[in-house]
Amino acid sequence: MQVLADTLLTPFHTLGIAAKAKKIVIAESLDDIAQLWGPSNQDAKLILGKGSNVFFAEDLDVTVVLNRLLGKAVTESDLHYHLHIGGGEDWPAFVAWTVENGFNGLENMALIPGCVGSAPIQNIGAYGLELKDVCEYVDAFNIGTQQVERLSAAQCRFGYRDSIFKHEYQHSHIIVAVGLRLAKQWTPLLNYGPLQSLADGEVTAQQIFERVCQVRMEKLPDPNVIGNAGSFFKNPLVTAELAQTLLLASPTMPHFPAANGEVKLAAGWLIDQCGLKGLTVGGARVHPQQALVLTNINSASAQDLIDLAQHVVDAVNAKFGVLLEHEVRFYNAQGETRLEALVDA
Repeated sequence: MQVLADTLLTPFHTLGIAAKAKKIVIAESLDDIAQLWGPSNQDAKLILGKGSNVFFAEDLDVTVVLNRLLGKAVTESDLHYHLHIGGGEDWPAFVAWTVENGFNGLENMALIPGCVGSAPIQNIGAYGLELKDVCEYVDAFNIGTQQVERLSAAQCRFGYRDSIFKHEYQHSHIIVAVGLRLAKQWTPLLNYGPLQSLADGEVTAQQIFERVCQVRMEKLPDPNVIGNAGSFFKNPLVTAELAQTLLLASPTMPHFPAANGEVKLAAGWLIDQCGLKGLTVGGARVHPQQALVLTNINSASAQDLIDLAQHVVDAVNAKFGVLLEHEVRFYNAQGETRLEALVDA
């Protein structure tokens, strides 16, 4: 375990907003996790992976623990490869490793920023594939019992960018490893957007991986160059009735069937139709090439991001009657919060 001398959080989250923690600690083993969350250690803590999906609205009055639990192990059954991956492994590097080693099935989720341990929390997904489709189990440290529990995929209660780890288990469990099951009889998933062009003829996982990487690099700004947290808003789910009404006015509106008869809309398209690409508030800007991404272009303050995000929400709601919900997780001094709470404060 390492305790960092500097408490500045800017290097540890991709938006790069200036904020400090009470203390920053690097956890490299299960023993570190047990010690940090042991009965004798009662100070408030926040575990952080790569910080690719968080926004700090102010300095944190908590200890930030960086998850750096590493390790990859592979076993086989007749039909599947079973991968056991440490929660601190870098997700993009891990996906590249699976493709290189012939463990096909994750290539659609290439270049999603973050750690493996963060993937189940959000039920990350891209190009028609979600983590729930390949997850076999999640190992989580139960703070109350001081034991690691293995949760099946069903017990994780995965939903659209959602899981039990954002609800009942948010403060009681720490993800330490993830188990994935990949079919040996691999079937490419090509029914989404830019991957459809690969459907004519045989295709390899490597080709899908390269195509996804190409598209993401073309559409999304590099957080090493421009501070951002990827997709800032969730694609909204609306009733079939509302979708039909919107389609009458905008026949080309992207829309996709979802569970329970709902329809998923493309948040980026909705924002774009409001003419918000390139809109700047202070040092924050709606990315000119991808309206779904809010960026830190010039030492943006937390308030700049809050004001810009609320402007986007208000504009889309006024034009379409659709209320956007942020995918990025917001934190204030005490813990997780919501945009609306910060605006109303």
